[in-house]
Parts: sequence; structure tokens; C-alpha cells
Amino acid sequence: MSAPLPALELGLTPWDFSSLTASSLAAQAAYAESLGYRSFWLPENHFNPHAIPDPLMLLAAVAASTRDMRLATTSYLLPLRNPLLAAEQVAVLDRLSEGRVILGVGRGYSRETLNAFAIDPGEKRELFEWAYLRMLSAWRGEAVSLHADGSAAVTVMPRPVQQPHPPVWVAAFGPKALAQVGRLGLPYLASPIETLAELASNFARYDAALAAAGHPPMTVRPVMRTVFVSDSQATLNTLRERLSHLALPTGHAPALADEWAIIGDRYEVRDKIAVYRETLRMSHLVVTRLRVEGVPSDGLRESVTAIAGLG
Repeated sequence: MSAPLPALELGLTPWDFSSLTASSLAAQAAYAESLGYRSFWLPENHFNPHAIPDPLMLLAAVAASTRDMRLATTSYLLPLRNPLLAAEQVAVLDRLSEGRVILGVGRGYSRETLNAFAIDPGEKRELFEWAYLRMLSAWRGEAVSLHADGSAAVTVMPRPVQQPHPPVWVAAFGPKALAQVGRLGLPYLASPIETLAELASNFARYDAALAAAGHPPMTVRPVMRTVFVSDSQATLNTLRERLSHLALPTGHAPALADEWAIIGDRYEVRDKIAVYRETLRMSHLVVTRLRVEGVPSDGLRESVTAIAGLG
């Protein structure tokens, strides 16, 4: 008999990405916190009109408008970064927010981005782990060298408020990435663009890798999902049609929006979330933005409000 599921924690990304100003992000985060959302998430991406190359800087603006809400990244890309500098910057945000950081990290899926930073895509997993392990050492207060001969070792200060370090969750695509996350014993942050069936397979692969490495079962099981609530069937039908034809970043789109997004009236959405909970033992649901334009901002805000009331 499986253990009972813990209470579900809700987080979200901004629902309005039209303005990434401090005032816009702060207002969205403060409103979400007032509804009971526990975390506010920003992605990292580069070289597009809506790029967020430095999510930590934007989250620092959110810190001032919130009190208890966790400040989180969905995909802080470790292969792009000097691990000493990254360890310092994460520690500064953790201290600024008085210990509220969740660091969601990734390797990067875009070959174009990796190539632009002079990174061989075939080496991204090795670079990811190299950077991660040195960041851990830095946060523990150990002297860290980035040189093969161990020279020029330094001790990073300040250290984060959360000890030994802020929670690190890993966004992962594909068998090799899932195996690496399991071997490292870190929580797997599930993608918003894979189907429920794909996520069930991913978690099974991840759980097997955890066990093979001698780690205990992981109870932190966060999932990012596009979620939208509306009482208008016409709005929902239009949205399903548009999402079903959306070109997703991985280069493919499921046949039906309902295979990878949770949309419907509040009762449908509540029931679908329950299915995710039972199927994946989901502990955290991170509500991500719609990937289509044209939905009125008041409709997005109403959806965010309705989702918060489903718990």
C-alpha cells in the first residue's frame, strides 16, 4: 500500500510576460502570494525577443514585494556559467530574500544557444556536473579551484542562508539526463511540454536511477504544467485548438492539448490535477504561462485566482 500523498504545493510563473519590469513582476508575485501560491518561477532563455538571460536579477526585484514566497528558477543553465560566480550570485539572492531560493537548474536543450556560448552540445552533461559539484563545495565553505592543478583556490563568500545550500532541482529531458539526475540524488523537475504518459515513463526511469545509485525514494516530485481555468466553453475550445497546433521547443507537439496541458472548467482542472497526483505522486505543481497570444489579461488573472481555490 503506497504512502498517502502530502498536501500539494502550488507555484507559478508570471502569467503576463508582456512587461518584465520590476513593477510588473512584483505585482504579479504579490498577488499570487496573497492567493496562497508558495513559489514564483522564472525561466532562463537567450537570444529571442522575450529573452530572460538573468532570472536571478529579476527574482531579486520580486523579493522586495513578497514575504514568504519561494523565489525559483525553472532552468538556470549551469554549463553557461563560471561555477564560482554562479555560487556567489545564488548565495546573494538567498541572503537578499532571507533564505527563499529554489534553484531549478538545467543543461540547455538549444544547440544554437550552446554553440553561441562556445559550448559543445555533446559536453553539456559533463559541464553541468562539473559546475554543480564545484558550486556545492563553494556553498559548504570549502576552497575551490577551477584549475586542473588545484591552483588559485578560493573560498566563496557570502554563503547562502539555507544550509548547506538552497534546494537544487533539475529540469531534464531524455534518458541520459534522467539517469544523471537520479545518480546525483536530486529532485527531477518535470517539463511542461511532455505528455502525462511521457512523464510517467520519465519518473519510472528516474526512480530506477535513484535506487541504482543507493538513494532513498524522492518525495519532492515537482511538475511544471500549462494550466488554465475558464467557465467559457468557447474559450476553452479555441484554446485547445490553438495549443494542439503549437510548435513546442522540443520540435514536436502532441496531437491533443489535453495530453500536455491542464485546461477546463474548475471541476475538470481539479480532477485532472488529481490524476497527475496519483499517476506521478506529484508534490509540487508549477503553473506555467500559456504559450499562445491573445488571451485577455483579465482572463489569465481570473484563471490564476481559480486555480488557487482548487486546493
